[in-house]
Amino acid sequence: MKNRINKLFQEKKERVLSVYFTAGYPDLEDTVPIIKELVKNGVDLIEIGMPFSDPVADGPVIQHSSLIALQNGMSIRKLFDQLKDIRQVTDIPLILMGYINPVLQYGVEAFCEKCREVGIDGLIIPDLPLSVYEEDFRSVFENNNLHNIFLITPQTSEDRMRTIDGISEGFIYMVSSNATTGAKSSVTDFQKDYFERVNLMKLKNPRMIGFGISNSETFRNACQYASGAILGSAFVKALEGTDLLEQKVSRFINSIVTES
Repeated sequence: MKNRINKLFQEKKERVLSVYFTAGYPDLEDTVPIIKELVKNGVDLIEIGMPFSDPVADGPVIQHSSLIALQNGMSIRKLFDQLKDIRQVTDIPLILMGYINPVLQYGVEAFCEKCREVGIDGLIIPDLPLSVYEEDFRSVFENNNLHNIFLITPQTSEDRMRTIDGISEGFIYMVSSNATTGAKSSVTDFQKDYFERVNLMKLKNPRMIGFGISNSETFRNACQYASGAILGSAFVKALEGTDLLEQKVSRFINSIVTES
């Protein structure tokens, strides 16, 4: 079966909207309801965060959501159980994002097989080294129709970008800055230079810009330089409060797409 990520980027070339949230936050059983609401509001791609006790690449908002999710009782086993019927609900691409330790503890082969079973299309594991992926995990990922999504940053060399582009399938996650995740108000001149430099490289994979995309302005700006953008911290923050989940999700997504 064709990977849903490839299908998405073949059918939609611009303004691809991806949203990240932490599984099990704000409440343990919110994972599937949030996915359903995001789908209903027209999101193209969903990244589901696997909470981890030491999320070094994440800013305070996502760190806090991870802590709450773990306290709620979220685990990888629980997440797979929640997702077991998700493909009866939606056919948009779903990606799991997290750190390598919990995956190793679960067992890489067993983890990838379970991903295929529930209908996951890709993984984003920022602390999985490229060489380790190539030598130890690539065949397992490919056997289970899973794309490993690599990150590039302003400090990534051109050689490494081309290497990543060569072994990537799906898309490349273009980190907007060297900071941890978190909302920013606008795209800086430094980021524009970086985005333009990567554009000139004519990489074969589409790119999605993440880290700091927080509102309609930053989404619109990012979409000028890539196929789309990823909203994480701003959406996780929007899930706080006592309003109904469907109100929080629709209000946030509408604020991004209707104003941009």
